Amino acid sequence: MELIKKYFPHLTTLQEQQFAALGVLYPEWNRNINVISRRDIDNLYERHILHSLAIAKVLNFKSGTRLLDVGTGGGFPGIPLAILFPYCHFTLIDGTAKKIRVATEIAQTIGLSNATCLWQRAEEEKGLYDFVVSRAVMPLPDLVKLVRKNISREQHNALPNGIICLKGGELQEETRPFKNKVEITPLDTFFKEEFFETKKVIYLPM
Repeated sequence: MELIKKYFPHLTTLQEQQFAALGVLYPEWNRNINVISRRDIDNLYERHILHSLAIAKVLNFKSGTRLLDVGTGGGFPGIPLAILFPYCHFTLIDGTAKKIRVATEIAQTIGLSNATCLWQRAEEEKGLYDFVVSRAVMPLPDLVKLVRKNISREQHNALPNGIICLKGGELQEETRPFKNKVEITPLDTFFKEEFFETKKVIYLPM
């Protein structure tokens, strides 16, 4: 929790309480439904919550922004972002029912009224959103094919609508088709922990 406050020092009391609750709820749920690897649960705040919040370092979403989290798993990056941006609306989708159950229960437990969790695949989602967010869910060209239909033409934010995703490793091949448009930002630009040295956030306007 101190790690979150280090990089996001202006949280409200409610936001601090909600982030703190995640540190209890995720280990409890993870004992029964594995949404975070067993060896990684002790690094929940660094490798999952703070990692999710890296998207907020790229763009400070305006009130009323609509975001679709594709392949959310147990709620990343959608739940941490929904806590940070209470006046935006997040739709979290995943094709695995038990993972969406975890995300749903955690969102309800912490009183997250701006997040809707749905058991469905991206192909089935028909809604329009300002941004699609994801965390290492699939190669970028595949994601673009699936969600292009979901990007609204109405603009509300400082950056044009599009895709913002979190990835690690070598990205040259999967970003090649978008080389003139894609923006890649290393996360060690924002966070100094060793984990972030190989992590990046990709922004692709659409």
